[in-house]
Amino acid sequence: MSDYLEQAEQYRDDVTGFLREIIAIPSPSCEEADVARRIAAEMEDLGYDEVFSDPMGNVVGRIGDGKTKIVLDAHMDTVGVGDSSSWPHDPYEGKLTDGVVFGRGASDNKGAVASQVYGGKLIAGRGLDGADVTVYVVGTVMEEDCDGLALGYFLTETVTGVDAVVLGECTNLAVYRGHRGRMEISVQTRGTSAHASAPERGDNAVAAMAPVVLDVTELNERLADDAFLGRGTIAVTMIECETASLNAIPDSCTIYLDRRLTAGETLESALKEVASLGSAENAKVEVLDYARPAYTGLTLETEKYYPTWVLEPDHPLVAAGAAAGKAALGKTPEVDKWTFSTNGIASAGRLGIPTIGFGPSEERWAHSVLDQCPVDHLVASVAYYAALPAAIAGIGD
Repeated sequence: MSDYLEQAEQYRDDVTGFLREIIAIPSPSCEEADVARRIAAEMEDLGYDEVFSDPMGNVVGRIGDGKTKIVLDAHMDTVGVGDSSSWPHDPYEGKLTDGVVFGRGASDNKGAVASQVYGGKLIAGRGLDGADVTVYVVGTVMEEDCDGLALGYFLTETVTGVDAVVLGECTNLAVYRGHRGRMEISVQTRGTSAHASAPERGDNAVAAMAPVVLDVTELNERLADDAFLGRGTIAVTMIECETASLNAIPDSCTIYLDRRLTAGETLESALKEVASLGSAENAKVEVLDYARPAYTGLTLETEKYYPTWVLEPDHPLVAAGAAAGKAALGKTPEVDKWTFSTNGIASAGRLGIPTIGFGPSEERWAHSVLDQCPVDHLVASVAYYAALPAAIAGIGD
């Protein structure tokens, strides 16, 4: 057992208890104030050099004051629980059974929050392994609502000149180096309202949308593919209409599309593909906008377009991430990519900051009623994050 892992084992009960506590604090996007206060208090109790929140509501803990700036990022917000009766346990209990913590956000992404907070404690306890670095442990807001918005704010307004970002999104203890981008698109058809007792007098916007839905489904089968990131995808995720009543012909219908973008696909190319569908000739095709206020009241407006990003397999940060895994866990971790999207769309996709990921638990548990994180993963992640400063500082050696 490495000395990193041996030292991380000392925090097994503490990091587990902390994860259970923050699971018990509901924190949907834009409502993270309570969990942010709890995380800040833990950082202060653990002796971070500095603890503060920025105007966006991100919680920041700093260790060290060296030349190379490293950010460990995990988001504090979660999706909702849906029908609570479908859960096998209280989603906010933070249930611990057979070495696994269950509850909303356990995998996505509070397991990483807990691990990074305690990883920071171990980093400080080891004196940053003598590395000339500053480590920022950041609990970001609003990732589930608008991935990258809050981390992008932190990296451009709160702390600039960051050299490397390590995302805590669940990787099953592998090192991840990219993922597909995504965007949210609306398609609207218009019609003419009339009394439903004489539908021929109107022009049904829902009927006009029906072939669009079928064509979008067919489009999904012929999108671009990439050997590493995989295929682009498109799916109808919601449909709604405007109608005067249940006995009136709808005069407007809108569908919403989730579009995942593989390498080489762009906002412009994805919009053109939809607009070029024969059934969408008279439809209005747009990218959705986002403008919800953070819990602090700050509002940042943005298009709901989140660019694809990937770090080359031979990039020095990928090598450093693998070296940290070898030093902390005794074996070189697998290198792979996420299926879902992360805050990396801001750090790497928009700002070009080298970014990798390493986190506890697995993607398959995210947003599910079996949301979970193994305690062994928490401990391993604490050890891994503690090994990062020396590994990243060694990039230039």
